[in-house]
Amino acid sequence: MREIGSRLELFVDDWLIETLQGAALRLHSPTFRDVALYFDQPWEGGGAHYVAMAEVNGEYRCYYRGFYNDRQGATCLATSRDGVHWERPTLGVVEWRGSRDNNIILFGEAPGTFAPFLDTNPAAPATERFKGLGAERVESRDVRRWPHLFAFASEDGVHWRKWRDEPVISDGAFDSQNLAYWDAYRGHYVAFYRDFYTVASGERVRGIKWATSPDFIHWTPGQWLQYNDVPDEHLYTNATISYARAPHLYLAFPKRFLPKRRVKYDHDDDGLSDGVFMSSRDGLHWHRWREAFLRPGREPQDWVDRTNGIAWGIYQTGPDELSIYWISHYGQPTCRLKRGTLRLDGFVSLHADFPGGEMTTHPLTFSGSELVLNYATSAAGSVRVEVQDEQGQPLPGYSLDECVEMYGDEIKAAVRWQSGASVGALQGRPVRLRFALADADVYALQFAVSTP
Repeated sequence: MREIGSRLELFVDDWLIETLQGAALRLHSPTFRDVALYFDQPWEGGGAHYVAMAEVNGEYRCYYRGFYNDRQGATCLATSRDGVHWERPTLGVVEWRGSRDNNIILFGEAPGTFAPFLDTNPAAPATERFKGLGAERVESRDVRRWPHLFAFASEDGVHWRKWRDEPVISDGAFDSQNLAYWDAYRGHYVAFYRDFYTVASGERVRGIKWATSPDFIHWTPGQWLQYNDVPDEHLYTNATISYARAPHLYLAFPKRFLPKRRVKYDHDDDGLSDGVFMSSRDGLHWHRWREAFLRPGREPQDWVDRTNGIAWGIYQTGPDELSIYWISHYGQPTCRLKRGTLRLDGFVSLHADFPGGEMTTHPLTFSGSELVLNYATSAAGSVRVEVQDEQGQPLPGYSLDECVEMYGDEIKAAVRWQSGASVGALQGRPVRLRFALADADVYALQFAVSTP
């Protein structure tokens, strides 16, 4: 039995699905729109990376690593009013080469992996309203180069201090972006960070661990993320979020690294990268897609190692639009941050081609008076829904033949039957939903309270 109440459910996994016939889940990709930032300042350089987004009192923030040599990094801050047009504020916080006329908020080794976030924990004091994890480099033959994660805190997200002298997480290899944030839905902090594991061939593979904490200081031992039946792949970053419109869902956008491939032969290093997509309902068990969510594309500068890293954080920049950001031209003088858009909730869809297909859900219970869909069809396509009892028999008034055919492109549209759209009389009762689609996509569903 699936209990969904009135929450929004995305088709990012097969949790709702019991049977499929002629239909399938289809992964979608962001559409490139513009370049949000060119990393052309002398403290940024071709190694700019590890972008973390935050929304603070109506202002969009973009934290990122400026990186101009192998030992020093600068955490920088750009701001925006709309998530589209960005600027570098002159902060006057850090002196760089004799001047404070820059947007640097931290400088040194730890900022090379620093990922700040706005802490929405209601118990967090104002002086610790912003937090983040950062690693410090250690030079030793006996110690990993980045063996520990330290906690940082800030009142305004601009002026930072190390919160504790002792590390808070030490079971990883942290020369990468390592994330932590307050999971309001579950009431604790979560961390997703990088480590290596060894496969049967003896190869060391980059992977992702997960840990939780009540206070951002004391963390559970890290657990390796567990996946559906997919092969081992190097996952260089993870960009994990709790999706704002459906916070019970974790969504992640790892950078997949293929170290033995090479296309751009005048580049120094081997390796190719793209972005993949995965989802989870508990933080430990994940559905990871083999297909790329973000391909390198037509520009040869993106067919190199460690580029195409998706930023941590997604903004809703329009009524039906999500903005997603990624690093492009990494390791080159033209390094930049690109912005792409995706349909609201449009990561994955339940899809059927024109011949048609069907999906039937597991038994579920809900609360609400209407069944609302986020869907799109062709001009000739359609979506219909049948409500069944727990045994799979159509309920009177809610059969497929009685459903009013849906066609168009809507973010939020109620399913209607000949008797109307109300399903309120079925609340709390175990039911199944049978979808019949033709040349159509359904991205999400929700049982909602109808509005006049």
